[in-house]
Amino acid sequence: MSHRALVTGAAGFLGSHLVDRLLAEGFSVIGVDNFSTGSAANLAHLAGESRFQFEERDICQPFDPGPVDFVFNFASPASPPEYLRLALETLHVGSIGTENALAIAHKYGASFLHASTSECYGDPLVHPQPESYWGNVNPVGPRSVYDEAKRYAESLTMAWHRYRGVNTHMVRIFNTYGPRLHPSDGRVISNFVMQALRSEPLTVYGDGQQTRSFCFVSDLIDGIYRLSRSDEHMPVNIGNPTEFTILECAQAVLEVTGSSSALTYAPLPQDDPTRRRPDITRARTLLGWEPKISLREGLALSLDFFRSRL
Repeated sequence: MSHRALVTGAAGFLGSHLVDRLLAEGFSVIGVDNFSTGSAANLAHLAGESRFQFEERDICQPFDPGPVDFVFNFASPASPPEYLRLALETLHVGSIGTENALAIAHKYGASFLHASTSECYGDPLVHPQPESYWGNVNPVGPRSVYDEAKRYAESLTMAWHRYRGVNTHMVRIFNTYGPRLHPSDGRVISNFVMQALRSEPLTVYGDGQQTRSFCFVSDLIDGIYRLSRSDEHMPVNIGNPTEFTILECAQAVLEVTGSSSALTYAPLPQDDPTRRRPDITRARTLLGWEPKISLREGLALSLDFFRSRL
């Protein structure tokens, strides 16, 4: 008997790749999205897939998809320009929307996986960041609408596990890139690649010495799928532990695109993390997972998509 999964945020960058993986694993999938940041184009290739059903809806309104075995909660704006534009909506989907998704899992005895974020660590004072680190987050800064929505959603998920018996899982997702990442989503890879392909200067915020760790989307989805099948209820970091400065990332983009773009510098946004690198010891130990695709390989695998969006 094939499993039936609900994916919220199914038209998003990660949600759509997760739908593909679940279908490849033999699931039937119901995807929901209100297109606040997702795109129908991310699911267009599934138009003839009988095991995929899509509903346009806002998960902050209660709904019932019928019996499901798994609920994957991926609905949320995730890029800074989008969650700053949709500040209240981001808080609502992290609280009301997550609660609605948990209620569905509870009703049908389904496993629940919540997509959390490395932003739970804020601008970390511990490096690299293990899941045991409680973070250094500004609860009233501009970014708090996203950071605190995700932190509250983690608390909510654990409460439904502890007090309602839901089989829950939580992934803390670190910087991820690849095909279907929105070209203007404001994150470093999409910014750099689109600027390089247009022969525009690459915009570096601050001095470019702040670090990020970039995970290719197929590696991330593999870790998430493994986590969903595990017995682990506490958060698990999924990301690539290879750390790059923003300047090193810019250099890699220039090499892979063959662009001769120069660099231009702009002020660092408020509360922008200076360092970001996952400790993936738990993912290695619990899931037998680690990323396989290097930054330059992943950039090469992404170029056709970004070129098509020029």
